[in-house]
Amino acid sequence: MRSIPLSSPDLTQEERDCVLEVLNGSELSLGPRLPAFEQAIADRTGARHAIAVNSGTSALHLCVKAAGIGEGDEIITTPFSFVASANCALFERAVPVFVDIDPDTWNIDVARIEDAITPRTKAILPVHVFGRPCPMDPILRIAARHGLKVIEDSCEAIGATCNGKSAGTLGQSGTFAFYPNKQITTGEGGAIVTDDDEVARLCRSWRNQGRGESGAWLQHERLGYNYRLSEMNCALGLVQLSRMDEILAMRALAASTYTTVLQDLVPDVITPAPAAPGDTISWFVYVVRLPDEFSMAARDSVVHDLRRRGVACNTYFSPIHLQPFYREMFGYKSGDFPITEHIAGRTIALPFFNRLTHQQIEMVCGALASAIRDSYARRMTAA
Repeated sequence: MRSIPLSSPDLTQEERDCVLEVLNGSELSLGPRLPAFEQAIADRTGARHAIAVNSGTSALHLCVKAAGIGEGDEIITTPFSFVASANCALFERAVPVFVDIDPDTWNIDVARIEDAITPRTKAILPVHVFGRPCPMDPILRIAARHGLKVIEDSCEAIGATCNGKSAGTLGQSGTFAFYPNKQITTGEGGAIVTDDDEVARLCRSWRNQGRGESGAWLQHERLGYNYRLSEMNCALGLVQLSRMDEILAMRALAASTYTTVLQDLVPDVITPAPAAPGDTISWFVYVVRLPDEFSMAARDSVVHDLRRRGVACNTYFSPIHLQPFYREMFGYKSGDFPITEHIAGRTIALPFFNRLTHQQIEMVCGALASAIRDSYARRMTAA
């Protein structure tokens, strides 16, 4: 079998030409493509402001800072995510407080949020995991009852909608990420979206070393960071954003094809749940769950088998609370968030990218079916 990669960026000649145009010019940073890219993001999402930064992690950090969150404050979020969703609290010496996930959607379990609120809670940070929108209406109602800010981690969800509104635009602020495996890419990069003028003003200043709105050279109004996004990144992003409808359609087709083929070839595998009524999923990755009788070790053997057969795959996600430094810092242990741990021990991210072919999907599913059969056979032999 020819090797099938886990992800693959979709770049056309137009992207290459636009980046080359920047390289042939004289402005490599803080040039005209930055505000053009930001305006394009704002237009696409319906947000009043978009602030481009160098990563989704930087975007999350600035959103936490703009919410006035500081030392000892608490942010409620999910342990089933990329680690930046929780690290952004630590950057400001705040405390991420985890809430277990819904076993079907793998997003934060809204019914558990209020039990986690304390007098130190300042915000809820829901994560639209794998591009699936969280149920934002009840989250916003909880936040309003308790006077909390809402920061949406939409880093995996550009193009997703919640009741017709763009994911990332329902809270005080939201974030996107443009790493090469995301729906659209700038190579490295991210963005903040917000309707709050003050949040936007502060984030623009912080991302550029604390300079004021005038951008005067070597004039710094506040402590800031070098979170800038270059003109090359913005040029690439402008073209990718212009192609986003086409890109999202290709990814939706690949996801639908996977679900159909898997139900035929590997019916025991649990495929992603459909979108909630009124929502749309923006497919970031395609992650399946093995049956409950599979242990984590058995799942890992299936992953090893797939890789041996030329199918790149990965385990998504390792629970944040069981990362070594979270264990050390907060004393977390196995069993603290049982649903997250159960799901995380059985998930496999299959190859997923824009131009994944039907033939490749059939090859992946066939390899998965064989790997699962071999795993069952090994367990029967051992018994």
